[in-house]
Amino acid sequence: MFQVQPQKHKGLHTALAILELIYHSTVREVRKSHGNALIGLLLNMMQTVVLVVAFYVMFSVLGLRGSAIRGDFLLYIMSGIFLFMTHTKAMGAVVGAPGPTSAMMLHAPMNTVVAICSSALAALYIQILSVSVVLFLYHTAITPITINQPAGAFAMLLLAWATGVSIGMVFLAAKPWAPGFIGLAATIYARANMIASGKMFLAKTLPGWMLSLFDWNPLFHVIDQCRGFVFINYIATVSSISYPVKVTIALTMIGLMGEFYTRKHASISWSAGR
Repeated sequence: MFQVQPQKHKGLHTALAILELIYHSTVREVRKSHGNALIGLLLNMMQTVVLVVAFYVMFSVLGLRGSAIRGDFLLYIMSGIFLFMTHTKAMGAVVGAPGPTSAMMLHAPMNTVVAICSSALAALYIQILSVSVVLFLYHTAITPITINQPAGAFAMLLLAWATGVSIGMVFLAAKPWAPGFIGLAATIYARANMIASGKMFLAKTLPGWMLSLFDWNPLFHVIDQCRGFVFINYIATVSSISYPVKVTIALTMIGLMGEFYTRKHASISWSAGR
């Protein structure tokens, strides 16, 4: 009876220590791309801006602006680009997180769960900051914008991040067994999402036979639902929120089980010479 209270303190202390470790590891991940955090943010913003400008020019040259949603055309493009970048960056950050054979794992109390959490949170922090700054500059310097349901749009941004994390966890769990193949597969998936994500077109404008080519992709549903929250005159009826949520939960469980199995059977010799 007298040992119950110390055990509670010990458990709380352990939880706080893990959260502190995740925080410091996240800060390290944020600063890893560049020693100056501001320059790192600007570089990420420039990637987003360049992609938005490229799609704007492509839509204008090909005369596809009429197929967009009635409203702010650049906001239509950014609603797809922001979620695509968040999804891809989250997946890449998790895939690139230190694995069980990494030298970082030799330093207690560091473990793969902390590495995954910090990589994912660092990617989310940078993307939210980049999206906020780009939207603020566009709203103040170019033209005022109105988002119909900001909370729903932000929730879809978080869901795009969560789906990227879950897919990245599956790749990360399999990476020590076949690093070359998994790296190639992750790159192919990211490149395929340039089209398969549906950021270049509206889901409701696709014929039924073409819709079936894209509705397997959770990011396709997330982007379409996000546009339903952003624009008052668009209702996303051919996509769902429940599908990407279910896929995220399922892939996260698979990734956790795979990571646990890999961690138990990992050998330090796997990383020799790499």
